[in-house]
This record gives sequence, C-alpha cells and structure tokens, in this order.
Amino acid sequence: DHKQLDGIDSYTFSPDEKKILIANNSDQIFRHSFVADYFIYDIAKKTLTKLADYKVQEPTFSPDGTKIGYAHDNNLYVYDLTTQKDTQITKDGKKNHIINGITDWVYEEEFSFVRAFDWNAGSDKIGFIRFDETEVPEFSMDMYNQGLYPTQYVFKYPKAGEKNAIVSLHVYDVKTGATKKINLDTYKDFYIARIKWTNEANTLSAQVLNRHQNNLDLLFVDGNSGATKIVVNEKDKAYVDVTDNLTFLKDNSFIWTSEKDGFNHIYHYDKNGKLINQITKGKWEVTNYYGFDTKTGTIFYQSVENGSINRDVYSIKLNGKDKKRLTTETGTNAATFSPNFEYFINSFSSAKNTPRYTLNESKTGKLVKTIVSNEALESKLAKYDLPTKEFFELT
Repeated sequence: DHKQLDGIDSYTFSPDEKKILIANNSDQIFRHSFVADYFIYDIAKKTLTKLADYKVQEPTFSPDGTKIGYAHDNNLYVYDLTTQKDTQITKDGKKNHIINGITDWVYEEEFSFVRAFDWNAGSDKIGFIRFDETEVPEFSMDMYNQGLYPTQYVFKYPKAGEKNAIVSLHVYDVKTGATKKINLDTYKDFYIARIKWTNEANTLSAQVLNRHQNNLDLLFVDGNSGATKIVVNEKDKAYVDVTDNLTFLKDNSFIWTSEKDGFNHIYHYDKNGKLINQITKGKWEVTNYYGFDTKTGTIFYQSVENGSINRDVYSIKLNGKDKKRLTTETGTNAATFSPNFEYFINSFSSAKNTPRYTLNESKTGKLVKTIVSNEALESKLAKYDLPTKEFFELT
C-alpha cells in the first residue's frame, strides 16, 4: 500500500493514536493554506486508505476518532471511517463567492488561521464559519508558470475601506443532518476571529471582533437552541490581540490571556465568565502560553520576568501560586512540551552563545539530556576572538 504514497508531507494521529492521517502531493494556496492528497493508515491492520479521490483541505479527526471532517471546493464534508462514506454538509460553496469552513484571504493573513470548523466533544456536531465574499472587490495577479505567457489568478481582496466578506456562524448536527444558523444580527461589519467548542458538548465559543479590531466579545453559543451570551468582553483604545490561548477545563471554566491591565497576563474565569483570579501579575509580559496540565493543575508559559530582552519558561499553579522558573540560562528560551506535559525540549540562544537544544523535566526544569550542544561550532568561533556584545537600556 505504501506505493500509493509519493512521500509524506505531514501527518496527524487520531485522538486514540490508532490511525494516522497522512498528507502528500501538497499544493500551496496562500501563506498557510494548501490542498493535498490524504491517506488514512490503520496501525493495527496495517492498511492504507485514501480519504478522497480529490485533494482536500484541513481534514480533522472527530474526538472519538470515528469520523473526519474536511473541506473541498469551498464545501464541508464528513467522512465516516467505519462505512468509508462521505456526507456533504454544505452545497453552496463557489469560488470567489461562498466559502464554508475555510477562511478567506483576509482571515488567513490577518488572523493566522485556515480551518474555520470545529468538532464538539461529543463528535456529533460541527461548528463552522461561512464566508460570503460575493461583494468583495477582486484582485488579479500574474502567475508565471511554464508557458510563454502568464496566467491570471483572480481572488477576492478587500483593500482598506472596501467591503469585507459577510461572515455567519453555523452548527451542523451529524445525527440529523440539520444545520442551524446562529443569530448574530446585533453585530455589524464584524469578524469571527476564532471558534472553539467548550468541554460541554452543546456549547460553542466564538470570538466576535469589530472591524476596528478594538472590541472583542467571547460568546458562548448553545448548539441546540442557537442562543448566545457574552461571557467576556475585551476593549482597547488601539487593538485587541487574537490568540489561540483559550483553554477550557473539565468544569468548563477557562484560561484566557489579556492585556487589560496594560501587560499581557493569564486569567482564570468560571464557566459563566466571572473572573476567578488573575494568575500572573506584574509589570512584564507573558510572551507565550504553552498550555495547562490537567493532572497537576499547572500552567506553563514564557515571559520576560528576567529582563525585557530575555525569555524564560515558567510554571505556575492555577491559583497563581508555586511559580517556578524552569530555565536557568540568560537569553532566549523557548519550549516545546510533550502532549502529557511531563517533558519539554528547550531551545536556548543568546548574543553570546550558539543555539542549544535540551530535554528537560517539566516539574523542575531538570536537565534530562543535551540534544544539540554546538560545542564544535563554539570552538571554531573562539579562534576568531569575536567581540562580545553587550546590551543596555535607555530610559
């Protein structure tokens, strides 16, 4: 079966890690988006099955691992891994007019995401964003390929002050095949910057942002009734940042990052949007939120607590106590955590040192193994007696 594959571009495990979704023969669209041929590899059976006879976008396993949602030609589909049959969710998708479940150029470029659909925890509902870009002005670009003359690529591109795509939020019921449009009529000329299901199977979250991008509502949407309520509102005179940091806990309380006190910090809200506590505090920035370990109740993040030009990795409990600095060297430290948050790979660099990569314990930061030390490179550089760089602050 491996002969069907002409290399592997990327792969994703199913939630139970019994199947692997493999992409190959990818074609780039914009900065982040692409289409590809996808194959499903069953680890136990050692079988390879092609997902579709055409290239698709953003295939995503349902949480129970029985289905895959994907986009093709501006429409959404669900593939049943048991029956190996497709169900087409939307049918009005049309190039340069209607997009279902995949972002348009503006969202991909400005909000840095492509997949505009999400499975709920029960694997029986899909929330998705629909883009109507019919009235958006077109832009053409010459594509210089293999022929004597270029071809024109025409796409929707709103310049400043022009019409954006009209977006709407929908919930598809896998069992009944019904799609419900969520009423967002109170908003005018807005973005749906993120959608994500909470840990309650019928509650979808949506981040609705005004066109000036300085007023954001975090909405909770009832997937059955379509009712909405605002749980958090963020306002700023200049700009509200959109992130992927929203994390829902077992009790459906959630972790949220905000700059509302003048610095980017981590907050804990209950399921109704009432603030439980501000987890990190101080006149410094949280520069990266890595995630939450449900077993230990620990949050991992990167910040500039050790100086504005430095980056360190920290852990802290949900109640804001027991904060630990997990990295020891002064410079830029960035972590990649294992799925269970027991270990992290730290990449360290500074103006005085070559990059180093180490494996560390998440609980204490203890060094487990040096992966790349770059000692040989440092020895070679030492011969050149390079000047030492020093940094200072102007006030």
